[in-house]
Amino acid sequence: MSASLPSPCRVCGGSTGDRVDGLWHCVRCGWRLGDAPDADLPRPRIDVVYYLRYRDRVKIGTSATPRRRLAAIMHDELLAFEPGDRRIEHDRHVQFADLREGGEWFSLTGAVLIHIDQVRARVGEPWAAYDRWLGDAYRRLSS
Repeated sequence: MSASLPSPCRVCGGSTGDRVDGLWHCVRCGWRLGDAPDADLPRPRIDVVYYLRYRDRVKIGTSATPRRRLAAIMHDELLAFEPGDRRIEHDRHVQFADLREGGEWFSLTGAVLIHIDQVRARVGEPWAAYDRWLGDAYRRLSS
């Protein structure tokens, strides 16, 4: 059963955790409380394709620094993240080309809505998914 962590997670800043074998683990990213990511290693690169709603349109873009990127784009709601880089972003632009309104903006209807619902069903809430991917990447670096 999840409870408040004694201190914030060092990877994602999460505040809720589970005790596993007497040790706290963050529920958002899975990082073990008390462990510190190796400061000599670069922060893992997590590329995401993002889906941002602004009114009745959706922007499909990509970023390795989504918090910074999304802060710079006017939007009403972050709909989803899926793991992926420019290649996946390009595939989505081709997939939904008939709904393109200009640049990276598409009509938020039909196939785009279905795809976003499928992504959300597969990966969950966007920021929780990102934190999980970040925790996984740190664990791979540490092993």
